[in-house]
Amino acid sequence: MEDFILARALHVIGVVLWIGGMAFVTTVLIPSLKEIRDSTNKLALFEQLEGRFAVQAKVATVVTGISGFYMLEVMNAWDRYQHLEYWWMHLMTLIWLVFTLILFVLEPLFLHRWFHEQAKKNSTEAFSQVHRLHQILLALSLLAVFGAVAGAHGF
Repeated sequence: MEDFILARALHVIGVVLWIGGMAFVTTVLIPSLKEIRDSTNKLALFEQLEGRFAVQAKVATVVTGISGFYMLEVMNAWDRYQHLEYWWMHLMTLIWLVFTLILFVLEPLFLHRWFHEQAKKNSTEAFSQVHRLHQILLALSLLAVFGAVAGAHGF
């Protein structure tokens, strides 16, 4: 039982650091950077700050994934994926998969380079595109958090 409590606590901490950081990037960092006119400095600052957060996000998604898997296994709750009433688990898992794919596969393979090239061509448009993507991912993430908390407490 203590292992489960530890897993849940680590899961929540992982989500707080990951989605909280995502909220900061989406609502504070990118909008602030969009106001900077010098596209070279804007790109360098974004890469420096977002690069530091990427390390935190990677650790948080790994912790969240391992602890979530552990809790599902201990609770023998895999069958919840067969029921729509647990929609929040489906969304939570989908969000985790999307972020894991972006952070560990797509970003290192081509997204980093693609964004850098787009920002050099048209900084305003590149930052608007990345901002829209972050807004969508943040909205879905917050919906998953809302659903998980409400669903875990019987709503």
